[in-house]
Amino acid sequence: MPGIAPLGAGGIAGGKRPLVFGHRGASALRPEHTLASYAKAIVDGADYIEPDLCATKDGVLVARHEAYLSETTDVASRKEFASRKTRKTIDGEAHDGWFVDDFTLAELKTLRAVERIPQFRPGSAEYNGMFQVATFEEIIDFVAAEAAAHGRIIGIVPELKHSTYFASVGLPLEERFLSIIAAHDYTRRNPLQIQSFEVANLKYLRSKLGSRANLRLMQLVISEDVRPMDVAAAGGKLTFAQMCTPAGLRDIAQYADVVAPPTRAIIPLKKDGSLAAPSSMVDDAHRAGLRIEPWTFRPENRFLAADFRSGADTARHEAGSIAEMKRYIATGIDGFFTDDPALGRAAIAG
Repeated sequence: MPGIAPLGAGGIAGGKRPLVFGHRGASALRPEHTLASYAKAIVDGADYIEPDLCATKDGVLVARHEAYLSETTDVASRKEFASRKTRKTIDGEAHDGWFVDDFTLAELKTLRAVERIPQFRPGSAEYNGMFQVATFEEIIDFVAAEAAAHGRIIGIVPELKHSTYFASVGLPLEERFLSIIAAHDYTRRNPLQIQSFEVANLKYLRSKLGSRANLRLMQLVISEDVRPMDVAAAGGKLTFAQMCTPAGLRDIAQYADVVAPPTRAIIPLKKDGSLAAPSSMVDDAHRAGLRIEPWTFRPENRFLAADFRSGADTARHEAGSIAEMKRYIATGIDGFFTDDPALGRAAIAG
């Protein structure tokens, strides 16, 4: 510090251990995509923190998991914004509520973050109302400050959300994103992994950014026979299921460095909800020259494989979560997203 952290074959400093990505920060413990959530993730040992990026009405990139605001802010209780309630279909999903691109940054800053799933995360919900929506630039500055304070490199793993949708409403993300990472010394020199469920935007970013020592591109996938939104919009036929085949992974390796599938694509579930035998996807990805970094481990029983549950469906189960992550780490994954980075770190430690 300061300087480029080697990306290496495994951990952020070039070791062999998997990377721990703080999914929306430490979203099991603090309202997601707030500076408090990122701060907790960093304290708890995350190698990278994840801001999902959407565009405001006035073109500012902010951290929200999707354009839909109703589940993660107090917007529904704000009478001054009642008239903004509408219905939109984004990436094939219809929602009634309030959306990022209908608000200026100044308006968004008057809102406060709330816990998305309070029935599972009452401890996080105790922080409802405390924190603002953060901009991407605020997050970069915050991570740089935290890295300096803690004396270690902290990576950033931003996801460009709904690229096709935002382009369709005159708010394309890519050039805004490129200008921001170019303007900040921290993102010019320190670990940056850029994610998307779309394909064309990653190819465009590769053409603009090339190959850099501090940079990886991450193709997010699901296991289903559906098309990425940009492929569908262009009339293409490529599906995520095809992308997850050995040939599909070789194609991804032509423009990206990492494939990021859901955890259950690596070890699927049996009909009873317990873990089955691992698939070939880790080996297939490695043969294609890709890292494989799945999403997302969550510490509540409801989200665990049946093998690892104990107690109420909504209860937090740390030991079960650690045990489940160990099973996945044993397959040879190169990193993983978790809502609770401290538990991820414990799983790696043994």
